[in-house]
Amino acid sequence: MTAASLLLLGAPAVAATPPDPGVTGKVLWQRTVGGRDLVLREIHIPPGADNGWHYHDGPLYAWVKKGTLTHYDATCNPDGVYRAGRLLVERSGRDQVHIGRNLGKIEVVLKVLYVLPAGKPLSEDAPNPGCDFE
Repeated sequence: MTAASLLLLGAPAVAATPPDPGVTGKVLWQRTVGGRDLVLREIHIPPGADNGWHYHDGPLYAWVKKGTLTHYDATCNPDGVYRAGRLLVERSGRDQVHIGRNLGKIEVVLKVLYVLPAGKPLSEDAPNPGCDFE
């Protein structure tokens, strides 16, 4: 995700895990209501790519439009496999570090609604928690 280049505040200098090349996102709609930024984006993840380790400062609701997204939590275990037509909900907070990977042969396309405290980035970059994906 494009905002994933921000480092954790107060975190020691560690290797950031930005999205793989080719992962793109486009804002389709954005409004601030009652101290919350509501942002609707479309995200494209090519085959074999991931969106980097990150977390969000508010909940995220994603609908898989195309492909299959494999979602991992900080324990390195998949916590969901989401095929086209499925909804994914991500909880917020630094303790909710995760990564989405496209292990398939076709592009993953997501429609994502972010519900964030006003002014916060779409995502906060996080270091790899020690997962070795090959």
